[in-house]
Amino acid sequence: MSKIYTREQMLEAIKGKYPKQHIRTSEEFSEDNENGLWMSAEDGTTDTRGNLIFKYYVDRKAYSNGVINQLNNFVKKHGWFFEWYDAGTIMLYPL
Repeated sequence: MSKIYTREQMLEAIKGKYPKQHIRTSEEFSEDNENGLWMSAEDGTTDTRGNLIFKYYVDRKAYSNGVINQLNNFVKKHGWFFEWYDAGTIMLYPL
């Protein structure tokens, strides 16, 4: 595993990689939901090749649990993981 990112570092890394992605602290989603990040999974954000970064209803090898592998591997490498809230909302938490 590479350097473990703080929440602020992960927030800035995601914003830098996907500037149009809706991302906020998990507390902005729910006061009871602490220490994570809240992301829209339905805002149409794509990678550099035009692939959606989130696809809740997908079963292809380019995705792991509905998250494009490139992004999923990046967050894991820095000590974080994705968890679906519903088909349009995904949370990001430290391990």
